[in-house]
Amino acid sequence: MSKTFKSLLLTLFAIGFVLAMAGCGSGKAEEAKKVVIYTNADEEAVASMETALKNAGYDGKYVLQSLGTSELGGKLMAEGGKIEADLITMSSYFIESSQSQYAMYKDLSFTTDALESYPSYSTPILANTGSIFVNTEVLKQKGLPMPASIKDLTKPEFKGLVSIPNIMDSSTGWLLVQAVISQYGQEEGKTVLHDLIANVGPHLESSGSGPIKKVQAGEVAAGFGLRHQAVKAKASGAPIDYVDPAEGNFSLTESVAVVDKKNAVTDLAMKMAETIIKDARKDLITNYPVALYKGETVENVNQPAHPMKFVEPLTVELLKKHQQFFEAAQ
Repeated sequence: MSKTFKSLLLTLFAIGFVLAMAGCGSGKAEEAKKVVIYTNADEEAVASMETALKNAGYDGKYVLQSLGTSELGGKLMAEGGKIEADLITMSSYFIESSQSQYAMYKDLSFTTDALESYPSYSTPILANTGSIFVNTEVLKQKGLPMPASIKDLTKPEFKGLVSIPNIMDSSTGWLLVQAVISQYGQEEGKTVLHDLIANVGPHLESSGSGPIKKVQAGEVAAGFGLRHQAVKAKASGAPIDYVDPAEGNFSLTESVAVVDKKNAVTDLAMKMAETIIKDARKDLITNYPVALYKGETVENVNQPAHPMKFVEPLTVELLKKHQQFFEAAQ
């Protein structure tokens, strides 16, 4: 083989290698241009957000990953602005606590007509409200009275017939603990919670939707969980009724925020956040019927009788204190 031919082959190989690497780089660049979305939202909320993004022309321009609240919260508090995600939808208290620790979010570039004041870097996408619910057939079969409060569920006749979410696993459980502490304080509240957990027995659920499933199945007579799930179950004809507890209906919001990475997709992530707020809300409020923005209305059946707010700001640190309170009450 001549030196000239060898030289030509080496030149062609080099050109081919450079082109291949350029192609790979191009592919990575295309992938890098996609907005990475992390969310703790459930399937219905994710569907609403993805429909809005698709209708706005963003199909194929993002990658969405669903994570549990504890898992995503742990990543936010551990990784801060180094997190892979460009756009977050998450329990508001986690967003606020991670911002306080890392200053990791960009101020929203769009305006909203929120009914309440929210931080400049986030705005809510939905809200969940807590309540008691019952299986009316089981109540009748067991000769049980209709409970009017969380404390009523601690009575001996409800032993083994109550289901609640575990605050260690589910933010829905925090709604119950907030209600107990607000009404009864630390000392009496611990007794109320202890007696309630004793009545719950094996029906302490890791999922916020666990109690409504147990109540609908007739495994227990009463439960505590998300109010809108009980309203929906009753409307479907199930023997379910809901009770706004005397201790109050507490709520938690989930918000959207853009990680301030100052890269090629940060502006695109901001546009997607705006789309979620302005286009997905009409579906979100249907499944999570709490008015958050001006002009929004919900039917009377979805308006809790005793709306309440906890006296302290909701933070990850407060959640940990209330988790310790819950564990100490067992």
